[in-house]
Amino acid sequence: MKKKIVIGVAGLFLATGLTGCGNPFSSDADVASGNLSKAAEQFEIQRRVVFFNGITDKYLLQIDGLCSVETGSSALSGSLEVTCKTGPTTFKKHFLGLSDNVSFFVEQIDAAKVSTYNYRVIFKPDAIVPNIDLKTQVGK
Repeated sequence: MKKKIVIGVAGLFLATGLTGCGNPFSSDADVASGNLSKAAEQFEIQRRVVFFNGITDKYLLQIDGLCSVETGSSALSGSLEVTCKTGPTTFKKHFLGLSDNVSFFVEQIDAAKVSTYNYRVIFKPDAIVPNIDLKTQVGK
């Protein structure tokens, strides 16, 4: 059983590695943009997310911090999902509805150093092989 898990995980890494290599003809801007996106998704980049009413030109909400922004991936269609890191192991998640008159923009607050030569690959073994808490029953 252990051997099957190791082989499966190795296959997953191989497939991920092959797709993560990117296009050798990508521009420097494409590589830098991809690396900035990965850094932001790792909560390494300060962002400001602003929601505004396009008819009244008024700001409805502003979120500042180390935030990940996802569109279209949530079960709530027509919404924006913003997850922010508030401490070493604490996070807040917001779902914001979008409409014909409510829109948003995301601003990167500070410049970040990223490579234009190397693609960034993030390896997190804990996400692939979860820590399973097996509790034993005593005195049954």
